[in-house]
Amino acid sequence: MTFDPSALVFAPQDAPSEIRASTVLPARRENVEFTTEDGKVLRGELALPESGEITATLITLHPLPTHGGFMDSHVYRKASYRLPALAGVAVLRFNTRGTQSPRGTSDGQFEEGIGERYDVEAAVNFAVARGLPNRWLVGWSFGTELALMYGAVEPVASLVEGAILLSPPLHRATDVHLKEWAASGKPLTVLVPEHDDYLQPAEAAARFSLVPQARVVGVDGAKHLWVGEKYAARVLDEIVDDVTEAGAGAEGLPRVWAGPIATA
Repeated sequence: MTFDPSALVFAPQDAPSEIRASTVLPARRENVEFTTEDGKVLRGELALPESGEITATLITLHPLPTHGGFMDSHVYRKASYRLPALAGVAVLRFNTRGTQSPRGTSDGQFEEGIGERYDVEAAVNFAVARGLPNRWLVGWSFGTELALMYGAVEPVASLVEGAILLSPPLHRATDVHLKEWAASGKPLTVLVPEHDDYLQPAEAAARFSLVPQARVVGVDGAKHLWVGEKYAARVLDEIVDDVTEAGAGAEGLPRVWAGPIATA
């Protein structure tokens, strides 16, 4: 059975409570589908602020599906739970071709990042068609490869502001793609865990030196999967700082919430 976000039940609180991993804040959430140029139907979810201006739009690209990555990978799930309410940020999550989650399974099969070019283009085109402003790619692990390979070239480049990379392995993305980003001039933020399994901060700084505008941030204590609320919250703070004018604030995004909440 496909998960329906309207099934979330929000209840008022007697007092503000700490935002936890399973805490869902109010937003307008809907299941979405869009079709790629090569005919694959991709399934996902769009979370929008309940009211007010949309400050930015995140088009999220998930980790490697053959190793458990999907649209519900925890940092993206928490982004969709929190950022519409805390920062006015819209969050589009979707399963790339052949990837399965409680939302459903996208058509096709894993294509090693080649056919997934159409998935990136379709997601960006969907955001444009919905009138979502200030669009940013956010890639995590395998998703960073897709952002690097396809985000700085047309037809995507002119439709996004820039990209934020979480734990880039730089396996499929090459120096050619880094030079394309350099030539684009578009902002690129690279969050690198201190204890990453594939690319650690010093090497990342050297590799991304090909992109003069890249901001490489080493995160002490973190690992490739950003496990732990401390690290997930740090990622969300960095994202909001980059994509919104107001940013996350000196103390970061709020860690408590006084309004209605649901539990995932």
